[in-house]
Amino acid sequence: MPNPQKEIAKLRAAIEQHDRLYYKDATPRIDDQAYDSLKTCLAELESANPEFDFDKSPTHAVGDDRLEAFQSYQHRKPMLSLDNTYNQEALIEFGRRLEKRFPDQTLNYLVEPKIDGVAVSLTYENGQFVRAVSRGNGTEGDDITHNVRHIKGVPHSLDNAPAILEVRGEIYMQHHEFERINAARELEGLQLYANPRNLAAGTIKLLNPAEARARRLDIVLYGVGACEPPRYFSHQAEIQQKLKKWGFAVLEKIWQTDGIEQVWTSIEALDTLRQTFSYPTDGAVVKLDDFRLQDEAGYTAKAPRWAIAYKFEAERAETLLKEISLQIGRTGAVTPVAILEPVQLAGTTVSRATLHNEDEIRRKDIRPGDTVRVQKAGEIIPQVLSVVESKRPDDSLPFDFGAHLKALGIEAERDPSEAVWRITRSDDPIRQQRELQHFASRACMDIENLGTAVVEQLVSRGLAQTPADLYALDAARLLELDKFAEKSATNLLAALEVSKGRELWQLIHGLGIPHVGKQSAKDLEAHFDSLDAIACASEEQLETVDGIGSIMAQSLHAWFENADNQALLDRLRTYGLNFQSARSDHSDSPLAGKIFVLTGSLPTLTRSEATALIEQVGGRTSSSVSKKTDYVVAGEASGSKYAKAVKLELTILSEDDFKALLNPIAT
Repeated sequence: MPNPQKEIAKLRAAIEQHDRLYYKDATPRIDDQAYDSLKTCLAELESANPEFDFDKSPTHAVGDDRLEAFQSYQHRKPMLSLDNTYNQEALIEFGRRLEKRFPDQTLNYLVEPKIDGVAVSLTYENGQFVRAVSRGNGTEGDDITHNVRHIKGVPHSLDNAPAILEVRGEIYMQHHEFERINAARELEGLQLYANPRNLAAGTIKLLNPAEARARRLDIVLYGVGACEPPRYFSHQAEIQQKLKKWGFAVLEKIWQTDGIEQVWTSIEALDTLRQTFSYPTDGAVVKLDDFRLQDEAGYTAKAPRWAIAYKFEAERAETLLKEISLQIGRTGAVTPVAILEPVQLAGTTVSRATLHNEDEIRRKDIRPGDTVRVQKAGEIIPQVLSVVESKRPDDSLPFDFGAHLKALGIEAERDPSEAVWRITRSDDPIRQQRELQHFASRACMDIENLGTAVVEQLVSRGLAQTPADLYALDAARLLELDKFAEKSATNLLAALEVSKGRELWQLIHGLGIPHVGKQSAKDLEAHFDSLDAIACASEEQLETVDGIGSIMAQSLHAWFENADNQALLDRLRTYGLNFQSARSDHSDSPLAGKIFVLTGSLPTLTRSEATALIEQVGGRTSSSVSKKTDYVVAGEASGSKYAKAVKLELTILSEDDFKALLNPIAT
């Protein structure tokens, strides 16, 4: 019989990992139903074995989306999650519980579309918009004002508003914007984003507002948190009317119902209507309309007892798998993609689906010409669930990954450490194109005027095979390219010159080292003084860097040990690219390496301004207070971080103290 303590520990670890992937990394690996199933299983085990530290379980916590790079603010009223259900019986039972609680009341409900986005709380003080904060851990969240302020449907001022008002809603991305961005990434050979929700979550946490504005985000507001005076609203429906009058973007359709049976009828109507929506919806939210009854019904540790989310089943369809295409990434990794007969699924036309890797194809025995069942769960990029074997052609043969690569003239080997094939020839033209496209992309060296068409010509004409070759280009060579005139050549050469001064992390990311992404590159720069220091570091030294695990450390060490890569770096150094960390100039600073935590609202400095001052003297910021924290800079409404700093007896600075500490060094 399984050991219940071990099973509980295993489930808790799995749920915590999926929470991190969903809330912090915006890269979930399972759909909502599979995740909820894990939580249900854990809750049942904990109920049967309450002695195993029940209070610390993820079943009693709200997922935490806070990131270290952001200032956190405490919600005046907690942002809780909702209990979920996937079947009619559980929904009706929810209604019956409320009927028992209020036997003499006619219960009116609101049914709202559940938009699959990122929860946000907007704070207005005396009618003025002052702050946008993510859900965070439900108690406090990240300040994302700089990326929310420009979104259409967020008024900057309100007429005749309460003195304090928290407006709650969801930030999301429409289907057409998601498809536009993915189409552009596909042309550049970059990995596609999984779904609109993940892309919206990643965009709202970008540190560069201009980069965030390049992707259109939308917002919908549907509720309130803290409100002073407290009895400003009496019913949920009243909120929708008032928010619309103030100029907020609100839900385009809600249903007001009498009784839980009518709720189900409304959900069925929504399930049909949502196919016409231009944004992702994954369910319906059911709420008691009367605020007085909401207050009496109360809350559990993480959710209200007066509301519930009904999740729609994942949509499935059958279609023809016409061929298995191979997509080559920046590191030479070969990813199989199913090319499908177009089919309507979850409001969009689906013509491609991920096949993950060779093992996935073998396990499901997927073959070109098969009729396959495709699922789009929670708006995730479609996946092939299974093959309809009864419809398989008689002359069908199993798909041979290696033979298919050989037939295409692609020299590749399977990586023994993972289920992926990689191109072995460093001079493979497709691999070279992907490497150069990645190097020039906005998230790396940000080289303007070096698009896909230009890169393809440079590689095909033998003018550039590695990133170093780009810096050997001159006007005469560029004028050989199709549709290139003197002005376009001059602009590209100027952009290449500007890119030489990019930050070290951008160069690290641009090198295309396997497993090393944007955040890992920043972590490496934060830890080391130069690219040379990283190149000389042992695997053990690399593993001491926050965010760098053993697999990434091995990959980094192997990359820098490679003779071809060493030659590439020598050439890049000759052309004058920046190999130094921005922090390396502060080795003599007494604040070099010191950890600062910013909390609350400072009188004259924004969080980004304070962070810049810290980095100028070689310090770094953290979003959490711990024994490793050197200074806590506290402003108005500092909240729990201030309290923890007092408890740990840390050095707490006002803004004036902070400026005095930095001033002798900064000047």
